[in-house]
Amino acid sequence: METNSNNFGELQELKDMATLAKLLARAPFLESQYYFRNRAVDSFRKSENDAAVMIQSWFRGCQVRAYMRHLNRVVTIIQKWWRSYLGRKYYQLIVEAAYYTMKMNLYNEMAVRIQRRWRGFRIRKYCFNYYYLKEYLRAVSETNDAIREALEEFAEMKEREERKVLLEREEKQKDYQARKMHYLLSTKQCGHPTTA
Repeated sequence: METNSNNFGELQELKDMATLAKLLARAPFLESQYYFRNRAVDSFRKSENDAAVMIQSWFRGCQVRAYMRHLNRVVTIIQKWWRSYLGRKYYQLIVEAAYYTMKMNLYNEMAVRIQRRWRGFRIRKYCFNYYYLKEYLRAVSETNDAIREALEEFAEMKEREERKVLLEREEKQKDYQARKMHYLLSTKQCGHPTTA
């Protein structure tokens, strides 16, 4: 068995040496292929780099646009919450104002009721008291009668004075006419020819 394993080891060495010899024989070809492929890769490297940059910029643009959409959605949610908060606050203020107005209206109505009752009581007690009014009207009618009598007396006195003044005026007028026409009487009595 030992010989078999030695043979196997030798065979392996021979195979390795054969592979090494093949590689050495192909070394100049491999060298030229290596430089040729590197040159080909260098010529394509710029276009591949530009393509990679373009892909990266497209991908980053997609990321930024997605992030902007996300920000837009988030900002919309924040605005929605803020506006709903402001709406609730405004509604609360409107409700408070309406409640205050209703309360003030109720208080005003109650005050009006109290005032109405008080004024009605006061009017019935002091102004429209039947006996008080009866006495007041009797006093007013007596005062009116006294004033009417005084006015009638005053009117009669004024009428007498006016008649007296009128008579005096007529008397003066007659005296004036008599003085003015006294010569006519005297000429008529004398028989003067001018009066005919």
